[in-house]
Amino acid sequence: MSIVAAFAVPHPPLIIPGVGSGKEKISATIAAYDEVGRRIAELAPDTVVISSPHAIMYADYIHISPRRGAQGGFSMFGAPQARYEATYDQEFVRALACACQQEGLSAGCEGERDPTLDHGTMIPLHFIQRHTRDFRVVRMGISGLSPKDHYHMGMLVQRVARELGRRVVYVASGDLSHKLLESGPYGFAPEGPQFDEKVTQAFSTGDLLPLLTMDRGFAERAAECGLRSFQIMAGALDRTAIKPELLSYEGPFGVGYGVAAFTPVGKEGADESRALLEQYEAFHKADLARRKAAEDPYVSLARLSLETYVRERRRITPDEKPGLPAELLSTRAGAFVSLKKDGELRGCIGTIAPVQDSLAEEICANAISAGRHDPRFPPVTASELDELVYDVDVLGAPEPVESADQLDPKRYGVIVSTADGRRGLLLPDLDGVDTVSEQLRIAAGKGHIDLRRDDCALERFEVVRHT
Repeated sequence: MSIVAAFAVPHPPLIIPGVGSGKEKISATIAAYDEVGRRIAELAPDTVVISSPHAIMYADYIHISPRRGAQGGFSMFGAPQARYEATYDQEFVRALACACQQEGLSAGCEGERDPTLDHGTMIPLHFIQRHTRDFRVVRMGISGLSPKDHYHMGMLVQRVARELGRRVVYVASGDLSHKLLESGPYGFAPEGPQFDEKVTQAFSTGDLLPLLTMDRGFAERAAECGLRSFQIMAGALDRTAIKPELLSYEGPFGVGYGVAAFTPVGKEGADESRALLEQYEAFHKADLARRKAAEDPYVSLARLSLETYVRERRRITPDEKPGLPAELLSTRAGAFVSLKKDGELRGCIGTIAPVQDSLAEEICANAISAGRHDPRFPPVTASELDELVYDVDVLGAPEPVESADQLDPKRYGVIVSTADGRRGLLLPDLDGVDTVSEQLRIAAGKGHIDLRRDDCALERFEVVRHT
């Protein structure tokens, strides 16, 4: 058995001696964490693999820490005396990076900006090192890649451990929702408790597939932290029967802290009922088919426009899409087309006011621009087309507002402009944008506008969103 155990753990800095106060409120978390450390010592692993959301993170790359080791501390949390170090398993790191390259997974040791240990790594080390220091560490971050890619990373951890003959414990560091309480530091969202219930249910039952299939927008609204770390952990247990235990769950400060243990109870890789990657791929394919079948004419027109352009290098005309509603052909309006892939934005381009002869032509043109000309992303390729999910926002006429008090990020989009022609726009009701101040900050940033300027003007607009 190469993966001898896996654990999901939180990383609240206040759990470290000398940091914060009120630790008595998470006594169950502390006791469970200490139990994790004791169990790991009893297992006597050669290597502890830790994934942390606070290690180096890229949108399109899972970073594995190189070097011989690293140090870090809690000075930024007011406890300079709390310091930790880790010695890395360099052979394992090299083999894992090589396996990623061979498998075409965007992961490896490139791009290390800061070698210092992060708190998402140090807090598990704190509890493990109370019981044993006789192990080496592999440290990795998470990314903006898909659940499939994170699970695949875990599968490669399992493979490399087996090939090197290592006894490996996997530790997935990550908090749950940060939006459990209105009085908490991040406020409340209904998705917060719902997210924690789904994750702790998965931890309790050992059914880890929901960790892969959970809607990313839902997870973002919950302001979660550890989901992708847990997805890697699930991959490290691929095709392996496990005994699951939810050791504790608390959330007294508005952030969910879950501690869970997963003990292999059968031959590693022999339980086909736990081939979760194949199950996820089947779910994902069915979900995309369902979404496509439910698209309204606005969205299906955007899809046809982009797909035709990418595959045939030509622009369609609206009459190539029979049965379009009359308003698409007879009205003019600004419109934005947004593309998502694996729940992440893949392109978004639109027009504040109409520039085409009809709304249908507006959508056709902006769909192509979103897929091919958004400067934030490379052009969409033919291989990606079936993976895309489309939104079409039809804009109402902007109206000036006197102050931010007249804005609502869920109802209104916002335009920030200046006398010298700078302009930034943000659509309403976006995942992760819950406050007017955040909405204004993002919109102003798009226009490179300083909100403190005297000539800043605000406008609001409503949209009709088609999905």
